[in-house]
Amino acid sequence: MNTMLPKSIQPSTRIKKSRAGLLRDIRSNKLLYVMLVPVLLYYVVFHYVPMYGAIIAFKDFSPRLGIWGSDWVGFEHFQAFFTGPYFWRTMKNTVLISFYQLLFGFPAPIVLALLLNEVKHALFKRTVQTVTYMPHFISLIVICGILKDFTSSEGVINDIVAFFGGTRETFLLDPSFFRTIYVSSGIWQNIGWGTIIFLAALTGIDQEQYEAARIDGAGRWKQMLNVTLPGLMPMIIILLILDIGRMMNVGFEKIILLYNPGTYETADVISSYVYRVGLQDFNYSFSSAVGLFNAAINFALLISSNWLSRKFNETSLW
Repeated sequence: MNTMLPKSIQPSTRIKKSRAGLLRDIRSNKLLYVMLVPVLLYYVVFHYVPMYGAIIAFKDFSPRLGIWGSDWVGFEHFQAFFTGPYFWRTMKNTVLISFYQLLFGFPAPIVLALLLNEVKHALFKRTVQTVTYMPHFISLIVICGILKDFTSSEGVINDIVAFFGGTRETFLLDPSFFRTIYVSSGIWQNIGWGTIIFLAALTGIDQEQYEAARIDGAGRWKQMLNVTLPGLMPMIIILLILDIGRMMNVGFEKIILLYNPGTYETADVISSYVYRVGLQDFNYSFSSAVGLFNAAINFALLISSNWLSRKFNETSLW
């Protein structure tokens, strides 16, 4: 027992070495750590400090009484949401829209990057990149206005439908078209911007691997399958994990700009429901409870996807 006591009191040798290594690294890279300070302050001020306000999800919050002065109600707001009439509708729409975005939206930049990587004409390649990047920089308000004009009964899409003998209709008033319009417009808006990451990753692939593949008789298709895709796989897995961790974060901005009471059946998601209840009905505690529940699901998805990736693949976030 006496021989064990000093070891339990003093820090371990490993901790001492790590502290000494950290201090040496700080002294040798002072400017880099100074540059890191604004980033840390941003996350502390705008991401960690506001987490204190999440406590109103367990209170009957009143702005007059403040957070600590409001009555504690425990899980009452969570129970009201789970047993309410809109729980299954918002959950179903959020999951389906997120799943469609992941199924169709995630591979789209990868496919475009692979196609652009095979283009040898520099001017054509730069033109395609510029055209596909441009929608990302257009304001969301403008994007939604364009979608409303294009899908109206007198819009371009209906002109094409009428040309082939179809009947005109306002697509955004039909609940069955909302998810298709939302997901496809998101792909159009972000496909070029997402391609940047994969094009940068493609430049890091060793060109000698392509030379070896050509010597072995591999054509362009075989080179893509055996050299290009394996080279992109670590980046694909990391971005896939991050996207899975954001699956429940269907932004309410685009939803509320496009939906209407007639399309709530397929368009109303958790974030838009929180917006209506919290800002329009001033039920801050209930909306905070719903938002906290949504964040907990995202956290669980992130942890699970990272664990699965680490178990079956060498690539993971941590």
